[in-house]
Amino acid sequence: MRLVILGGSGAGKGTQAEQLCHKLSIPWISTGDILLRANDSQTPLGLQVQPYVEKGELVPDEIMIKLIRERLLQPDVTKGWLLDGYPRTAFQAEELDFLLDDLGQQLDRAIWLEVPESVMVSRAVARGQKLPEGLCRLDDQPEIVQRRIALFQERTTPILEYYDRSHRLLTINGNQPPEKVQQDIWQQLF
Repeated sequence: MRLVILGGSGAGKGTQAEQLCHKLSIPWISTGDILLRANDSQTPLGLQVQPYVEKGELVPDEIMIKLIRERLLQPDVTKGWLLDGYPRTAFQAEELDFLLDDLGQQLDRAIWLEVPESVMVSRAVARGQKLPEGLCRLDDQPEIVQRRIALFQERTTPILEYYDRSHRLLTINGNQPPEKVQQDIWQQLF
């Protein structure tokens, strides 16, 4: 099974991705991990990523799709995968479909964890407060979370429409206990 998980900051993507990957015995491919590995690798592609990662900027689409290609050619993904953090735009979703066609693969479903903005903010802030004293995730500060959510929502509608048109979108109420979210995902997948 090849899946994409979508949702704003604090929507529960990580929790659900981990559970799904365990149940389906497929790797969880996080774009954050891909970028960190590329940055550390010092390969030609990794060197292209480095300035963006160091400044906390978005990596350009043409570099990102090369990184995704590289990852989807690894032997551990032959039975499927779950992609988290990519695509973020309708353009990237289309690019991913072109890449998968080229690799002889096909995306089965895009899982959209729908959560109200107020819940995303409170979850993200709570996550930031759970870290040991002295540590803090800058991206979990309330004003940064709200900015990220606003940007995310601006880009979300087109990507949801893209996947809905091709009948691959699963919309899940993410504003319920994690076990219930998992159950709903499972029921809609099978």
